[in-house]
Amino acid sequence: MKALNQKSFKADAGFSLTELMVAMVIGLFLTLGVFSMFSMSSTNVTTTTQFNQLQENGRIALALIERDVSQLGFMGDMTGTDFILGGNTSLVAAPIGAANDCIGGGANNASFPNNTPAHFRRLWGYEVGVGSESLACLSSVKNNTDVLQIKRLSGPAIVATEPNRYYMGTTANEAILFASSDGIPAMTNGRYWEYIHHVYYLANDGTIPVLRRKVLKEGGMKVAGSDEQLVEGIENMRVMYGFDNDGDDSADSFMPAENVTSLMWDNELFQRLVAIRVYLLVRAIEEDKSYKNSTVYVLGDKTFSAFGDAYRRKVVSTTIVLENPVLIRN
Repeated sequence: MKALNQKSFKADAGFSLTELMVAMVIGLFLTLGVFSMFSMSSTNVTTTTQFNQLQENGRIALALIERDVSQLGFMGDMTGTDFILGGNTSLVAAPIGAANDCIGGGANNASFPNNTPAHFRRLWGYEVGVGSESLACLSSVKNNTDVLQIKRLSGPAIVATEPNRYYMGTTANEAILFASSDGIPAMTNGRYWEYIHHVYYLANDGTIPVLRRKVLKEGGMKVAGSDEQLVEGIENMRVMYGFDNDGDDSADSFMPAENVTSLMWDNELFQRLVAIRVYLLVRAIEEDKSYKNSTVYVLGDKTFSAFGDAYRRKVVSTTIVLENPVLIRN
C-alpha cells in the first residue's frame, strides 16, 4: 500500500520548471508565427486593394476622356464646315463674357465662334508651366500636367432641351447657337444637338490629385455646376498629338502640345491631326508605410520620379483615333 501511494504522488506532480519554460518558448514562437502570418496577410490585402484601385481609377479616367475625344469634329449637319459668324453661323444665345468663359490660345478659341477670320478651334491643349499659354478659367492646376480642351456636338439629335445648357441647330449650310432658355429656333429641315465645350485638367483636393472637367453651362464655364470632379488619384496627364504626314490617315508622329504650331492647330478641317495619345499617372489615395516607391515612370516623352515616397502608382494609356476628322478629309 505504501509503494502504491508514492507512485500516485509522483504521477500527480505535474511539469517541471524546465518543461514549463520549454513549453512557453514553443508557445511564444507559435504566437510570433501567427502574428507574422497575420501581418503578411494584412500587407497583401493592402497591396492587392491598392493595385485594384489604381487599375480601376485609370480605366474609368481613360474611358471618360476617350468617349469624349473620340467624337471630336462632330458638328451635326455642319460637320466638315468651318463656322463663320455672320455668314453660315449665328448666335441666338447671349455672348459669354471673358470673365466667365474658357478662352484658349489662338484668335478664335472661346466657347462660341467669333467674327475673326480664323479657324474656330475645336481642339487645343497645353502643359501647365511650359510656355505662355493657359486658360484663365482654371485655378490651382497641377504644374507640369497637360490641359485638354475640346468642342463638339453630342448626339443623338434632341427634340426638347434641358435647362442650363447650350444647343446648336444645324442644316447643311447653317448653324444657330442658342441656350435652353432661348427656346428652339425654327429652321427648315434643321436638326438640334447639345453643344459641348469641355476642358480636362488636374488639381488637388487637399492631398489627393483629381481629374477634373470644366463644362459649359448657360452663362459660361465659371458658373455654378460647371466644375466636375471625375476621378481621384490621377496625378499626371500627358497628351501627345498624332499627325499624318503622308496622307494614309494614320499618325506618323506624336508630339506634345508645345511642339504643335499655331498653323497646325488651325489646320482647317483637322486634315492632319488624326489621333491623340493620352497617358495618365494614377496614384493610390493613401500611403502604405511599408512601401517605398523609387520608380521612374514614363509618360510618352516625359518622366515622373516618385522620389522614395510611400504611394503606389501605375501608368495607363490609350490612343484615340479621331474618326470624324479622318472621314472629313476623305
